[in-house]
Amino acid sequence: MVTGTSLSDVFPLGSRVNELGRLEVGGCDTLELAREFGTPAYVVAEEDLRARARAFLAAGAAAGQADFHVVFASKAFPCTAVLALFAQEGLWCDVASGGELHLALGAGFPPARIVVHGNAKSEAELRAALAHRVGLIVLDNFDEIDRLERLLGERVDAADAQPVLVRVTPDVEGETHEKISTGQADSKFGFSLAQAREALARVREHGGLSLRGLHAHIGSQLLTLEPFARAAEELAKLGEFPVWDLGGGLGVRYTSAQAPPPSIERYVQQIVHAARSHGQGGEHRLLIEPGRALSANAGVTLYTVQSVKQNVSRWVAVDGGMSDNLRPMLYGAPYEAHVADRLEGTTPCVLAGKHCESGDVIAREALLDDPRPGDVIVTPATGAYGYAMANNYNGAPRPPVIFAREGDAREVVRRESFEDLTARDVG
Repeated sequence: MVTGTSLSDVFPLGSRVNELGRLEVGGCDTLELAREFGTPAYVVAEEDLRARARAFLAAGAAAGQADFHVVFASKAFPCTAVLALFAQEGLWCDVASGGELHLALGAGFPPARIVVHGNAKSEAELRAALAHRVGLIVLDNFDEIDRLERLLGERVDAADAQPVLVRVTPDVEGETHEKISTGQADSKFGFSLAQAREALARVREHGGLSLRGLHAHIGSQLLTLEPFARAAEELAKLGEFPVWDLGGGLGVRYTSAQAPPPSIERYVQQIVHAARSHGQGGEHRLLIEPGRALSANAGVTLYTVQSVKQNVSRWVAVDGGMSDNLRPMLYGAPYEAHVADRLEGTTPCVLAGKHCESGDVIAREALLDDPRPGDVIVTPATGAYGYAMANNYNGAPRPPVIFAREGDAREVVRRESFEDLTARDVG
């Protein structure tokens, strides 16, 4: 590792090895961050988030799509500071629960720039969406249409009609893990193509609903672009609409060994081309909903080594694990790991968490440089779904979120305390 040079794009933009041989993120020495804020800790390069948001917007403009909007899938990183940053950058926000709606509003998103998702929206969640006059509600099923029609009652003034999209499952599968695939015919999300025309007719009949168009999402962590074109082709069979929302799904690079995903520019260009090829030209509104592509590589997680032992494998145990990054245990997501002040490791290790589960393994094939108790370990590409899925398994307090920018670090979410674990107890 050459001192001072930039690192693989698995790390946040601008990351480097400093003159002391230590990893810097956002201009901050990760060993100093570990000392100041403790571990485990989520560290986010603030300028990386901003750069990716601007890249998506610029790509839409470069593709010639004037009415183009980037909707952050807030489930990827539902943190007020992250949401506020994206609101400042002019993005919209996708929420899938009453809690995410609360977070988005609190972070400063105008209701008109909020898209409400979910396959099982409760009456309370729909009431909240209507009360705040959100920009779009994405309809998922007939029961939801019934519920929304009842809540709207006699509200038939077109000016007050709630704008909606109908979610369609296009029967297009991307190449991804089955647990994050959503475009197949037998999906928990949306209307099948066979049901979609009936759903559209139902919505058109109700004066309180303003049908704006269609929504489709085919899955997450997609590394090829061809499925997006096929999804657009299927949507086009339902007719022309003022709005198309083609979801998100652009994959990211989790390890340096993986091939780079399509660039933001190529992805947006493909989406715009696919829409225009089927009649959704520049006069139409086009939405996309990136989540991990905006935040995953902007974040790293810091741990401290607690023990090292040699069974058949060399096991390196740290002070976190499945309580702060559930993805490896949930669907085998790969990560790489490094000693923060000795990044070029060659010793094969299993990086394990501290929890009482055999499956609590963060990285099964980590290459570490002679890890020892007290070393700070960094796992890159943890800026999506780690914080969102964090939990209190084994009574572990959830980690803080640290924003790093130009050598300055600030805590935007504090570490939980043991007292927080009992704060909701009654009696």
